[in-house]
Amino acid sequence: MLILKSNNKVEFSFTRQMKHLVALTGAGMSAESGLKTFRDADGLWEGHDVMAVASPEGFRTNPELVLEFYNQRRRQLKEVKPNSAHYALAALEKNYKVSIVTQNVDDLHERAGSSNVVHLHGELLKSRNIIDDTSEFECMSDIKLGDLCPNGHQLRPHIVWFGEAVPMIEAAMEICANADLLLIVGTSMQVYPAAGLIHYAPQNTPIYFIDPKPSIQPTNNLIIISKTATEGMKTFMELLG
Repeated sequence: MLILKSNNKVEFSFTRQMKHLVALTGAGMSAESGLKTFRDADGLWEGHDVMAVASPEGFRTNPELVLEFYNQRRRQLKEVKPNSAHYALAALEKNYKVSIVTQNVDDLHERAGSSNVVHLHGELLKSRNIIDDTSEFECMSDIKLGDLCPNGHQLRPHIVWFGEAVPMIEAAMEICANADLLLIVGTSMQVYPAAGLIHYAPQNTPIYFIDPKPSIQPTNNLIIISKTATEGMKTFMELLG
């Protein structure tokens, strides 16, 4: 079992008979559930300039806009369900020790049954206060200006915005360093620091990259599956046998 400590350190207590499969997932994993990818081709997110709704500067400029933007995303999340790719990944826990490192802020992996999920960019169903980025509170409903934490500070979405540190990146690095198999699905691996995680896998670790328009070339240990997440996971499961 993978155990996340409060200091973001990771401990592994599973037996070595089962291979450790690490999955790096991104927006393409949830797109087929009906959740839009982070940025459209025109650089907008749901009609908004990304920096206006996903940066500390945007929040300082118009906190009500930012809060309502994520309130809408939260409401939308409650209307969608995990897709077959989420369920396939969860099913792999029967034969593998599976760790998921996701750039997604939704809870679809958890709803599908995956038990070890690290969210690099935060979680939509959590909030934190504007003073302490380690404060976390369950958040199942809207956040409004004037909603305060127990210490009297304004609440904000528990989302890592542009320009903010990625607190779970070190835990993710350690997870990847203990991979027997590495699966990349739903992410182009073009955005750092998440894109750098592939380099932390042990040398010659088998890597499977599911993407309909892959941005990297196959190598001796890198297998490209040029399909969407749902179709690609079917192929991946067949390759595993």
